[in-house]
Amino acid sequence: MPKAFLVSVVEDDRFFRESMRRLMRSLGYAVEAFSSAADFLASPRLVETACLIADVHMPAMTGVELHKHLTGMGYAIPTILVTAYPNDVDRARALNDGVVCYLRKPVDEKHLMPCLRAALSSGEPPGENS
Repeated sequence: MPKAFLVSVVEDDRFFRESMRRLMRSLGYAVEAFSSAADFLASPRLVETACLIADVHMPAMTGVELHKHLTGMGYAIPTILVTAYPNDVDRARALNDGVVCYLRKPVDEKHLMPCLRAALSSGEPPGENS
């Protein structure tokens, strides 16, 4: 069942990007990884993306800005934001803006899995750990 879903990862850190790519593949998802928001926005895979996992802190366009840009363009791609520098204000703002989950790096698979399920189904937040 998960093979039908494309998960796109936008992350400027090569190690984390490749780690997320391997994890998504091991879970049975099709995955594309991009080193920047611009690369993702220019990709033909954008329209196929069922879930976006994006880093909050990236040069040029942050994950938060990418989510807002996509929404403004009419793309309602369920988005999971990840960050090594979480704070409650950014988390609350992102969730209020429609982000499915806001997770701390390194991402714990037990927190990521409910986020993926929520993003790929109803899009409703999975609970307290988001």
